[in-house]
Amino acid sequence: MPTALTIAGSDSGGGAGIQADLKTFHARGVHGLSVIAAITSQNTREVTAVHPVPLTHIRSQLAAVFDDFPVAAVKTGMLGSAAITHLVAREMRTRKPAWLVVDPVMIATSGGRLLAADAVDAMVHELMPLADIITPNVPEAEALLGEPIRNAKDFDRAGAALLELGCRAVLLKGGHAEGRVVVDRFYDERGMLELRHPRLKLEGHGTGCTLAAAITAELAKGQAPRTAVRRAVAYVHRALVRSYRPGSGSVHVLRH
Repeated sequence: MPTALTIAGSDSGGGAGIQADLKTFHARGVHGLSVIAAITSQNTREVTAVHPVPLTHIRSQLAAVFDDFPVAAVKTGMLGSAAITHLVAREMRTRKPAWLVVDPVMIATSGGRLLAADAVDAMVHELMPLADIITPNVPEAEALLGEPIRNAKDFDRAGAALLELGCRAVLLKGGHAEGRVVVDRFYDERGMLELRHPRLKLEGHGTGCTLAAAITAELAKGQAPRTAVRRAVAYVHRALVRSYRPGSGSVHVLRH
């Protein structure tokens, strides 16, 4: 069975982060490994606390998994701080995984900030240039580039600008844009690929984590990037259709 690794934060509510990634890996038929970079206290209403894991323990987790398992693909999610982002980037340069998917997690669905302001520079200049695919949503892309994204031309301009940062491909997610149809745009050396599906009238929790994890799983199984992205987008839409509300908040958790 192929093996994939997630480096991300733990979500005590079980809908996003490490928990969502491991559920996705299992559902997509790969063995999941995890390195916990931060511990969050959150539920379906809010994030109440974020505790970064000490750097020495993050490093020891990475050593434990890479020294034993044939890691086929790696996904990064919530890293939290500049120091952790620096560390993960250094480790990825050393470990050289065949595939690296970077989900630049910055803000939780409930609004809590998950990436320190001083960590954005480390994300842009150290980690993203190592990535095979990055998966920002519109607010994250706007924060990374410092420019608004309002229409199709803005999406294309943002996709080109993100590619110039050094990553090989960009999946610019359209969930935060308006319209009855969600349009995700994938940019690589071949140009732009549109992926469309009907917008659902619900607020999903963990969709970004699940999408990046599903892409990582497909890459680990040997799929090419465009095929991996197509399959992952379709998988997340199906999981959203079957989603449910586990808590008293309004957010829905994906059913894997």
